[in-house]
Amino acid sequence: MKLLKKNQVIIYVIVLMLMTAGYLNYTTNQQKQSIQTAIETETSDDTQLADIGDATLVSSQDTEEQNMTMEEETSVDTTNAIISNDDYFVKSKLERDTMYSQMLETYEKVLNSTNSLETQKQVATQEIQKINETKNSIMICENLIQIKGFENNVIFVNGDSINIIIRADELKQEEIAQIQNVISREFKTDIENIHIATK
Repeated sequence: MKLLKKNQVIIYVIVLMLMTAGYLNYTTNQQKQSIQTAIETETSDDTQLADIGDATLVSSQDTEEQNMTMEEETSVDTTNAIISNDDYFVKSKLERDTMYSQMLETYEKVLNSTNSLETQKQVATQEIQKINETKNSIMICENLIQIKGFENNVIFVNGDSINIIIRADELKQEEIAQIQNVISREFKTDIENIHIATK
C-alpha cells in the first residue's frame, strides 16, 4: 500500500513537472511571438513614417551636384547682370556719339550752305570745334578712368555740368577724388560741376 502511494506521488510529480514544462514552453513561445509582432509593427510604422518623409536622405554626391547646379545658376544670373550693365554702357556711348554726329552734320550743312550768313558759319565753326574738343576730352577721361580699374564708365556733358556713370557697387572716397581730378584737369572745370554715379 505504501509502495502504491509512493508510485502515485512520483507519477503526480512527473505529471506536474511535465505540465509545468509545457506551460513554460507555451508562455515562452507566446512571448517570442509577441516580441516578433511588436518588432514587425514598429518596423512597419517606421517604414510608414519614412514614407511620410519629413526629410529625404541623399548621398553626399547628390548634395554636391545640387550645390554645383545652384552655383552655376547663380553664376549665370551674375553673368547676365554684368552683360546687362555692359550693354547699358555700350548703348549709352553709342547714343551719345550718335547725338554728337548728328550735331556735327547739322553744323557742317550750315557751313557748306550757300544760303548761310557769315555769322551763322562762324557760330557753326565754333560749335564744331567745341563738340570735337568735348568728344576728345570725353575719350581721354574715359580711357584714363578705365586705367584706374573702372572698365565700364560713360561721361555725359551738358553745358558746364559733367556727369559720369561708373559700374561699381560703391566708390571709396579716394577713388571719387581720382575720378574728379581726371575730369577736372581734362575739362578745365571745377569739382562742383562733376557728378559721379554708380550702376
